Amino acid sequence: MTRLDRVWDWLAAQQSRIAARWPFRRQDGTGDTTTARIEKSPEPPAEPRKIRLIEIDAYIDSALFNIWTALVEATEALSRFTRRFRVTGLRRAPIEIIGDGLTVGAGAGVLMLALALPAFEATRQDWLAQSDYSVTFLDRNGTEIGKRGVRHSDAVPLEDMPDSLIKATLATEDRRFYTHFGIDVFGTFRALFENLRSNAVVQGGSSITQQLAKNLFLSNERTIDRKIKEAFLAMWLESNLSKHDILQLYLDRAYMGGGNFGAAAASEFYFGKKVTDLNLAESAMLAGLYKAPTKYAPHINLPAARARANEVLTNMVQAGFMTEGQVLGARRKPADVVRIASDTSPDYFLDWAFEEVKKQVPDGNRSLVVRSTVDMNLENVADDAIENALRESGERYRVTQAAMVIAEPDGAVRAMVGGRDYGESQFNRATGALRQPGSSFKPFVYTAAVLKGYTPESIVKDAPISIGNWSPKNYGGRYMGNIQLTTALIHSLNTVAVRLAGAVGRENIIALAHKMGITTNIVNSKSLPLGATEVTVVDMTGAYSVFANGGFRAKPYAFTQIINSEGETIFDRKRDVGPPERVLDEKTIGMMNYMLSQVPERGTGRAAKLQGIKTAGKTGTTNAYRDAWFMGFTGNFVGGVWFGNDDFTSTNQMTGGSLPAQTWNRVMTYAHSGIELKPIPGLEGSPSDGERPAPAIASADGGTAPLSLSSKTTAQLIALEKLFDEAPPLKPLKTVALEPSDTSGG
Repeated sequence: MTRLDRVWDWLAAQQSRIAARWPFRRQDGTGDTTTARIEKSPEPPAEPRKIRLIEIDAYIDSALFNIWTALVEATEALSRFTRRFRVTGLRRAPIEIIGDGLTVGAGAGVLMLALALPAFEATRQDWLAQSDYSVTFLDRNGTEIGKRGVRHSDAVPLEDMPDSLIKATLATEDRRFYTHFGIDVFGTFRALFENLRSNAVVQGGSSITQQLAKNLFLSNERTIDRKIKEAFLAMWLESNLSKHDILQLYLDRAYMGGGNFGAAAASEFYFGKKVTDLNLAESAMLAGLYKAPTKYAPHINLPAARARANEVLTNMVQAGFMTEGQVLGARRKPADVVRIASDTSPDYFLDWAFEEVKKQVPDGNRSLVVRSTVDMNLENVADDAIENALRESGERYRVTQAAMVIAEPDGAVRAMVGGRDYGESQFNRATGALRQPGSSFKPFVYTAAVLKGYTPESIVKDAPISIGNWSPKNYGGRYMGNIQLTTALIHSLNTVAVRLAGAVGRENIIALAHKMGITTNIVNSKSLPLGATEVTVVDMTGAYSVFANGGFRAKPYAFTQIINSEGETIFDRKRDVGPPERVLDEKTIGMMNYMLSQVPERGTGRAAKLQGIKTAGKTGTTNAYRDAWFMGFTGNFVGGVWFGNDDFTSTNQMTGGSLPAQTWNRVMTYAHSGIELKPIPGLEGSPSDGERPAPAIASADGGTAPLSLSSKTTAQLIALEKLFDEAPPLKPLKTVALEPSDTSGG
């Protein structure tokens, strides 16, 4: 009730009292008399009540006070309740430890869940899809070079495997396989102790389940992240598969050397018999391959394979699977092999090609024959060049790994080396390792500058520069002042690259690099012009192919034809792939190729210069000498070479102009032997250093043997090769019984 209402009520009450005490009459217009009343004026319409801010503030304060009071009271009540269980004296120590342990355990559980989520992403896809593929690969000339994939229906059931092979595998790889939960804790600590005691890696602690998880889901890269994922995936496999299925998959998928995956394939390859027919000595030799398939491959090093098999027999005795008397016969008569030729398989290339085939043929008939692009002669030379370089200079430069990709300017990969030893590590560093390219990234910066109007003769400034608190310096710490753009690229000057990036915009450089073929994420940082981003060797090779082919996008590819089991050509590159996209115009290509051709002539890449063959390219060396590159090309081939260490440790001041350029030169010298030389687009004339050298063929030991071919013979051979490439496939002939006279000589 408002104050006005109370006033009117009071007045009404006073009126009633007055009327009761002194009644009076008045004459109206009709002569009647009525009692006079004081009438209330009509009430005004009620106005909506406004909420004032002070009321809101008071409400919030009251609510918070009530909540806090309730919390304090609840806390005090809980404290009074828990005081009943308080432990004092000596008994308090273990209780505190248990409490802290539970707290740490809860935090560790949350951390483990965060680490497990990335690992389990791999299990969302059809992780057994590889078993549906059976792919036979041919080289560019039609010769079979290897197989990938295992058809599940063709696999030998575990029940049919010889008992000796299963026991040898378990004794050597995982003795507690049937008792652990995917991770052999005792075996891991034992291996760690032995490795620390020997100051080297002499034992592996991975269980069979962990090794299978790596084979199914992960790469062979030696990183902590991969080991964490491997552990979680091993536990996931244990919860989703039986021990029987895990051991079956392991025996079907393990790499056994010689390009063979699985015990069944290895048995036929090494011993010429089915896996079900293996004896104890042969089973021990196969079980010895898991540790280092290439090192102990019996067709390459039979004495080492037999020594390793003897260790496996000892493991079987120590594990209690057999007695010394049972293995004595296998020790006295070790296994022999039927395949003694030291033939090699382009395993890194085949792994990459197999993944590319699965992208091209995701469904349908998966029993395939694939005609690849690899040139086995060039592949062997590249393998030998990498191995020789690391063997001769690896210790001096403190470098342990390398990768190389050689392709034709249209993107056809002719050779791929993903590491020093496929048997030791199947991780493909040519396609999977993300490394900083250093100054070999600078051609993208210079190309962007040329597109903005710069020319090889443009004057640029080489002087100290600072961007915020970052001040890049040139190698050697010297500055050349005002110089031509070509001179800056020849000497790989850092300050000039940074100034060019500021003039053209780093975002334009990133867009151009992606357009030319870099598929990885490029970080837009101040140091990007100096190659502070991560790329792969195969991507860089594809990007440099744009310079080599005259300006067209050239994604590296591994095969030209795919034929299914019914003989149908389900993919033909000439038929199914359209014309390449032009990325750079001819004028830009001409200017860039001129500048890049001066790097081997007068700059940091002189070790890569080919005698009598016009060469262009760029060196690259990263911070702290962690990576060394040479990316180069001619009119016939483009190739990239990387040297470094898997653990990202620094080399001994190795630059791209040293070992990478020398290795590139060695391989390219062979690649150009006996072929028709093509000019680099935009460049005319022959090299300035003399006539073309005599053709040569690389020998097995890395040397060269002269091969004299006239220009007319070379032209005829090239024409013959073209004729074979364009010829339609032959139809199978019907079998015809021969008459006796048909088989006589004459």
